[in-house]
Amino acid sequence: MDLQDQLKNLFPDHTPDENANEENSSVNNGIWLQDEALECHFVKRKGKANTIIKGYNGADEDFKKLAKTLKKELGVGGSSKNNEIIIQGDYRKQIIQILEELGFKTKRVGG
Repeated sequence: MDLQDQLKNLFPDHTPDENANEENSSVNNGIWLQDEALECHFVKRKGKANTIIKGYNGADEDFKKLAKTLKKELGVGGSSKNNEIIIQGDYRKQIIQILEELGFKTKRVGG
């Protein structure tokens, strides 16, 4: 007997909502989605190419989850500090694509 059967036995009159399994529209993969666009910058620091994502105003935990997701998807290093996600290398196209798949609005800044 699995959990669904046990719940049906405990609450026989309850009919589950179809939308109960869906996440809130403002939450995706446990990461809070904001209405404002994230800015994706390309800069060179100490001769190395870096992509910087700015403008996320959610919780710190969600910010770190987003940074970890981006680094994992791209297979590159980076860091998250001072409300910026710094990704090593020029990955603007891929980052924008990943963020839009997650549901974020993005804005490409610079060349």
